[in-house]
Amino acid sequence: MNRLSPAKQAQIAACLVEGNSVRGTGRLVGATLNTVLRNLLWLGDACQKFHHDTVREIRTTRIEADELYSFILAKDKNLPPELQGSRDFGDMYTWVAIDPDTRLIISWHVGKREYGDAQIFAMDLASRIAGRVQITTDQLTHYRSAIFDAFGTDADYATLRKSTGIPTITPDGKIERPENLKVHRRASVFGEPDKELISTSSIESNNLLMRMSSRRYIRFTNGFSRRIRNKRAALALYFVYYNFCRISPPIRVTPAMEAGLSDRIWEIEDIVGLLRN
Repeated sequence: MNRLSPAKQAQIAACLVEGNSVRGTGRLVGATLNTVLRNLLWLGDACQKFHHDTVREIRTTRIEADELYSFILAKDKNLPPELQGSRDFGDMYTWVAIDPDTRLIISWHVGKREYGDAQIFAMDLASRIAGRVQITTDQLTHYRSAIFDAFGTDADYATLRKSTGIPTITPDGKIERPENLKVHRRASVFGEPDKELISTSSIESNNLLMRMSSRRYIRFTNGFSRRIRNKRAALALYFVYYNFCRISPPIRVTPAMEAGLSDRIWEIEDIVGLLRN
C-alpha cells in the first residue's frame, strides 16, 4: 500500500497533536478522511512501540497519577443494547502517570474505571521505574490494591482530595462558590510518604493540556473517538510528541531531555521517521 510522503505525514501529525479533528486535518493538508485515519494508525503503532521500548528505567522520587474521562462512540447510557457492557465502547478513562519533576509521561492506559484496568496500569508503571518512588493519586479505591500488587514494598503511597464545599444561591439568584479550596491529604496509605511531596497539581495540569491538545478530549463536540484503536493511536502519537518534541515551560526543555532519554528537541519529522525503524 502506498504511503504519503514524509512531509505530508509530518503535516498530518502536526495538525493532530495540536487539537485539530481528523476531518479538519484532512482539509488543511489536502487528504481524505480515510487517508488521515490510516496514517494516524501507522504513526500511533510506531509511537506506541517506541514509548514501550524507550521509556524504561526511569529514576524519579515521585509520581502523580489520575484518570481522564472520555467516551468512545457514545456514553454508556446512550449505547445501543447490543453494545451495552462492551469494553471497547461507552465511558472510557485514560490512566496517566507523570513525573512532576521532569514532566515526563511515564505510563498510560485506555480502559474502564475498574480494578482490572488499574492493575494493568500499575503493573506497566512499575515495569518502567527504577528504585523506590512515592506515588500520589486521588481517592479511587482501585489504586490501593493495584499499586501494592505492582510495587510491593518499593513504593510509598498517599492520596489527595480537593474540595471547595457546596455552592450557595444568593437571594437574587446568583450562585456563590466557596472561596477557600480545601485539600485533604492522607499522609500514609502504605509506606512512608513525605507529606510535603503529596500533590496532584502536575497531573491535573496535564489533564487540562490533554483536553486542549487533543480533539478527542474536548467536551461537547463531535470529535470523540468512534473506535478504541483510533483513540489509542492518537494518544500514542500525542504522548511521544509531548515527551520528545514539546518544550515544557517550567523546565525549558522537553520532558525526555530532562529525564535523560534524549539529548535534543525532536522535530515532528523525527516522529514520522519512527515509521522507518
